[in-house]
Amino acid sequence: MLAIFFRPPPIIARMVFFTLLFGAWEIASRAGLFSRFIAPPPSEIIPAIGLLYSDNELLIRLLRTFGEVFAAAGLGALGGMMIGWWLHRNKDAGEAFTDWFAALAAAPLVLLFPLFLVLFGRNASTIIAMGAVSVLPPVILKTKEGLDHVPQVIINVGKTFGLTRWQEIRMIMLPACLPTVFTGLRLGLIFALINVVGVEYLIGFGGMGLMIAELGDRFEIAGMYAAILFVVLCSAFFFWFTARLESWLLQAR
Repeated sequence: MLAIFFRPPPIIARMVFFTLLFGAWEIASRAGLFSRFIAPPPSEIIPAIGLLYSDNELLIRLLRTFGEVFAAAGLGALGGMMIGWWLHRNKDAGEAFTDWFAALAAAPLVLLFPLFLVLFGRNASTIIAMGAVSVLPPVILKTKEGLDHVPQVIINVGKTFGLTRWQEIRMIMLPACLPTVFTGLRLGLIFALINVVGVEYLIGFGGMGLMIAELGDRFEIAGMYAAILFVVLCSAFFFWFTARLESWLLQAR
C-alpha cells in the first residue's frame, strides 16, 4: 500500500501532476499574481474549447491541419527513407553528408518560410513543403542508423539460404531496423506538426495555426489558449497512437 502511495502508476502520477499544475494556475490567476489577459485561469480556457467548436469551425480547421501534417509526414518519410538507404549503401556519401543532415535537424527550418512562399505561393503547398522538409532529417538519420546496425551475421545467414536481394531487404533488413526507423518516423511526425501549425500562423493560411492567429488578433486570449491546448492534446493522442502502432508492428514482424 505504501509502495503505491510513494510510487504511483504513471497515469496516476500524470493526473496528480496536471491537477496540481492547473490548480496552482487557477489560484494564482484569481489571486492576481499575474494578469488574466496574459494567462487566463483554466476555468475560462477549458469552456472556450466548446465555443471554438461552435464559432470557429474547430473540426474543419483541425482536419485541415492534420491533413497537411500527414501529407507532409508521408512525403518526408518517403524521401527520408530513400535518402537514408542511399547513405547506408554508399559509404562515401554516408561519411560526407550524415553530419550535414544531423546539423539540419537542429536548424530552425521554419525560418525558410519566405523562400517557400516565393516558390509555392500562399497556399497549402507551402505548408506541406515546409512540413516535409522538417521531417527529412530525423527520418534520414534514423533510417541510416537502423540499417547500419543490422547484424552482419543475420545477413550472412540469409545469403546461405539463397535469398534474393529483395527477399533479404524484406525479410531481414526491414524487420531488423524497424524499431529505429519508427523512432525517426515518430520524430518526423512531431516536427511536421510543429512546422505546419507554425507556418499556418506565420502566413495566415490553413487550419489551427490560422485560428490561433485570428483569436490572438481579436484579443480572445482564453480562446487562443484553448486552441493551443486542443492542438497539444491532439498531438499527444497521435503520439500515443503511433506508439501503439509501433508496438503492434514489432509484434507482427
